[in-house]
Amino acid sequence: MDYGMTAELEEFRSEVRAFVAGNAPDVAPKAGVRSAENPKELALLKEWTGKLFAAGYVGGSWPERFGGRGDAHSAERDVVVGEELARARTPAAVQGAANLVANALIDFGTEEQREKYLPGIRSGELIFCQLFSEPSSGSDLASLRTKAVGTPNGGFRVTGQKVWTTNGQWSDFGYLLARTDPDAPKHRGISAFIVDMRLPGVDVRPLREMTGTSDFNEVFLDDVELPPDALIGELNQGWSIANSSLGHERSGVATNAVRLRRNVAALVDLAGKVTINGLPAIEDGAVQDRLGRLSASVEALSALVYANISRWSRQSERVSDGPMAKLLFSELGVEIARMGLELCGEAGILVEGDVGAVDHGRWQDEFLYARAYTIAGGSSEIMRNIIAERGLRMPR
Repeated sequence: MDYGMTAELEEFRSEVRAFVAGNAPDVAPKAGVRSAENPKELALLKEWTGKLFAAGYVGGSWPERFGGRGDAHSAERDVVVGEELARARTPAAVQGAANLVANALIDFGTEEQREKYLPGIRSGELIFCQLFSEPSSGSDLASLRTKAVGTPNGGFRVTGQKVWTTNGQWSDFGYLLARTDPDAPKHRGISAFIVDMRLPGVDVRPLREMTGTSDFNEVFLDDVELPPDALIGELNQGWSIANSSLGHERSGVATNAVRLRRNVAALVDLAGKVTINGLPAIEDGAVQDRLGRLSASVEALSALVYANISRWSRQSERVSDGPMAKLLFSELGVEIARMGLELCGEAGILVEGDVGAVDHGRWQDEFLYARAYTIAGGSSEIMRNIIAERGLRMPR
C-alpha cells in the first residue's frame, strides 16, 4: 500500500535495497533482536555496522562533523532504511544501545566525550549495551535501585544489578542509569553514565533463553569505580537524558510493521506447503479467514505507524500514538507466530538443523521469541494503561 512515500524516497529505497543486497552479512536470520552467537558472527556484524554508518544509512541525524548527512537526512529516510533491513531479514547495526548513547552524547555530552566515543561507534569498533532494566523495577524504570555514590576524586562508586542486557557479553561500554540522590523524587535523583565493561567489579553473566541462545545478560556492578568524565550531562539529569535519547528512535515501529507483513506472507507460503485432511491448508476456509484477518490487521498497523510518523514530523505527536502501535505490533506478533506453529503440526517442535524441520525451524523460533515483545519496550499492560489514562483520559 502507498502511505505517502514520495518519488525521492522511493528512489532512496531502491538505493538502500541494492546496498543491502550487495553488502549484507552472511548471518542466519532469527526472530527478534538477537546477539551474535560467536566471535565470528560478531565480527561480521561489526563490519556490517561500519558499512551502514559509512553509507549514511545509520547516524544520518548526527552532526555533519561526526558523519551526519545534514539536510540530506530525514526521519522518513530512517524509516525506509529500517523497512528495507526488515524486508531482507538482515540485521540492523549491531549496537542499538550505541545509537542511544550517541544521541545522549550529542545532546548532553562534553566535546571530549563525543570525540572519544562517536568515531568508534560509527566504525563498528565500539559496542555499547543498555544498563537500564533491573530485576526489581519491572516496567517502572524510575524505581531502579542501582546507586552511584560520589568519591573524593570527583568520580563515582557504583553498586547494583542490571538485567535483560542485550549484547552485554560482547560490549566494550555500557550506557548506565543509576540513582545519585536517594532523597529526591524517584525521577529526579537519577544520573546517566558511561561504564567501561572491563573495569573491576563488572560481572556479566549471559542468560540462556528458551530460544537456546543467550541474547540477554545479567550485569552485576560491585563497587565499580567510575572516573569523573563517566557522567553524561549534569548530575541527576539522567531521566531527561534517557527519555531524550529514546525519543530519537522512531524507525523501529515502521520496521516492526514490515516484519509482520513479511511473516504473514511466509504464513501464506507455509499454508501452501502443509495439508489439512489431505488437502493444502491454504484451501481451508478457516485458514483463509484467519490469514485474511491477520493481513488486514498488519495493514491497519502500517497505516497507524505512518500516521504517527507524519504527526511526529509535524511535532503534533499524541502521547498514545507510540503505545497504540507498540501494543498492536506485540499482540499481532504472538498471533502470527502461533498460527505458524499450529500449521507446522508435530513438526513445529523441530528446530534448525533437525531433519524434517519446517522452514528450518523458523516458526518455533518466532513463537518462542514473540512473547518477549509483549514485555520489552513497555509491557502490553503498561501500554494499555497509557492509552486509557493519557490518551482516552480515563481514570486510573
